[in-house]
Amino acid sequence: MIFEDWMLHKGLSASTSLKYDGAIKGALTEWGMDNGLLEGPLTAIRSRTQFESISKQIRELPIFHERNERGHHMYSSALLKYAEYLSEGFDSDIESDIETIIADPSISMTEKNSLVKARIGQGTFRQRLIGLWGGCSVTGFTDCNLLVASHIKPWRASSNAERMDKFNGLLLIPNLDRAFDAGLITFEKDGEIKVSPQMSEPEKLGIQPKLRVALKSENEIYMEFHRSEVFRSF
Repeated sequence: MIFEDWMLHKGLSASTSLKYDGAIKGALTEWGMDNGLLEGPLTAIRSRTQFESISKQIRELPIFHERNERGHHMYSSALLKYAEYLSEGFDSDIESDIETIIADPSISMTEKNSLVKARIGQGTFRQRLIGLWGGCSVTGFTDCNLLVASHIKPWRASSNAERMDKFNGLLLIPNLDRAFDAGLITFEKDGEIKVSPQMSEPEKLGIQPKLRVALKSENEIYMEFHRSEVFRSF
């Protein structure tokens, strides 16, 4: 769901949503780029951690102070609302997660290497998923070079053992992976797909009610977490 639609879904008025969306895409992006803080639009940032860092620097710019004061704090409100948008559910801040792994003194270098590869959907974890599913867990598409190794229970919520558990993973085509990771789709206990009301035009991504996954019994503890904690049910 794009930022403007998300704000409308959250109950903001159409005029406020349009104003905040315009601030993020317009002046705030322009000030960031003009001052070397950005190389592209703010809306291209999907990492909450990265956004908060850049947002802090934008807030320190003289032009921000001047225009924000004149605009009755509209620009600071837009930044806060976009941060809220990014922080819903479990974000996919891969860089931050990898830094945390590397800095952890309690795990060996061998385990760190395995965990880093698992975080980016490679290495042993990916091999285990290919062995388990053989192709896309939902569509059956078999060219594994184009499939994404996706954790069911998000990385941030999982223990190191769960992060490497093949039953905590689905092998998905990219469009399903992105929607699943964002909590815009999930799967019922019988494998039937469930689409979030926040999902815009799912049919254009090939997401249809008939899609389902043949879940193993061992998947259910992880999928139950996804349904209750990740899926955007309203």
